[in-house]
Amino acid sequence: MKKPNVQLLLTGNELMTGDIVDSNSAMIAQQLKELGLEVSRKVTIADDIDLLVHEINQLAQSADIVIINGGLGPTVDDLTAQALAKAINVQLVEHPEALEHLTAWCKKRGASLNTPNLKQTILPQGCEIIANKQGSAVGFKVNHSNCDIYCTPGVPRELQIMLNEQISPDIAKKLPSELIADVTRLQVFGLGESTLQKMVDEQLPDWPTDIELGFRAGMPLLEVKLTTTSKEAHRHKHIWEKRLIEILGDHLIAQIEHKPLSLAKHVLLKLSDKDLKITTAESCTGGLIASMLTREAGASALFEAGFVTYSNAMKTKLLDVPEKLLSEYGAVSQEVVIAMAQGALKSSSADLAIAVSGIAGPDGGSSDKPVGTVWIAWGTKNNLKSVCLLMPLPRSYFQKYVASIGLDLIRRELMNNQETPHYVVERQKK
Repeated sequence: MKKPNVQLLLTGNELMTGDIVDSNSAMIAQQLKELGLEVSRKVTIADDIDLLVHEINQLAQSADIVIINGGLGPTVDDLTAQALAKAINVQLVEHPEALEHLTAWCKKRGASLNTPNLKQTILPQGCEIIANKQGSAVGFKVNHSNCDIYCTPGVPRELQIMLNEQISPDIAKKLPSELIADVTRLQVFGLGESTLQKMVDEQLPDWPTDIELGFRAGMPLLEVKLTTTSKEAHRHKHIWEKRLIEILGDHLIAQIEHKPLSLAKHVLLKLSDKDLKITTAESCTGGLIASMLTREAGASALFEAGFVTYSNAMKTKLLDVPEKLLSEYGAVSQEVVIAMAQGALKSSSADLAIAVSGIAGPDGGSSDKPVGTVWIAWGTKNNLKSVCLLMPLPRSYFQKYVASIGLDLIRRELMNNQETPHYVVERQKK
């Protein structure tokens, strides 16, 4: 059986004028790739009823699956339902399931059900509803000229959930098992795409061509994917997966089974397993480490306090850092960052601490402490470790990377790992 031909139709004046950058088509393509499918054609058009009807008919003639994205909202320029009804020659009717969803959505938010909202319940007769867990507009599906057409919202988060939970499973159940891709997804921290590719080239030069190795760069985690689309490749993928994991070492954060977890969440889970609490003492990151931790549900049981001490005076007042250390060594020093960690541990009664003090730039550097210099301390009261790194990066990226490194060093501490991370080897200031 040949693979279904999949095509996309994206609609919206904002896409045509550049007011919105299309990221949804990439999301859809990535999701389909995990089913072993590829998008053969993508069309983007303005909010014009005649153009929409024409393109829907054209796509349905050449494709087995069409995903339409956008145009489901309550305003007059949201035309997907109207255009689809016209293309398949059916009436627009109020759909009871869509009305029930919208009524519940409004009630939950204390909003009134007005006429523009009700437009989202007027859909092509006979369509099948695709539930929307986040937004007010349901998606819907029809079959036209033996082509399955899925209509989806333009809001990325709504689209993502709809793809994950409904559209991909619906498509997958119609595919023979040998056509469905087998995908392993790994979370990695501290190795960039080029570095990891070089490691694979050098250590696994005979990587098989039927196992696709892909990288999705992110901040802070890199996602590595191993994809196979044949029975033979499925059979030996586990061997190469094991070899790759050996190369990754403790840069491997986790294998993604369902929804990927953040680096902070992985740290919190390990803290919970060991019944330990953590605190932070931050200068150059301005509370970002604490923010990353408290962004996660359940953090309050493991993180009770953090300290943002940007000035020297506050380092002394809040963390009891001796003025002598500050004057003799400066705020960005091993002595001070260790004292910050000790002060945070004492004030919070936590078990572990992360402390950071650095020069985020673009100004403030010197010949011996250039912009990008950062001292990080981490560990317990009786076992505080420290390292000085040099990362001359743009300010916001520097802060995110430093915060992520702090979390990763604590993760490694909780795993009792002695391996030196690649970022320390590459970035350690001599």
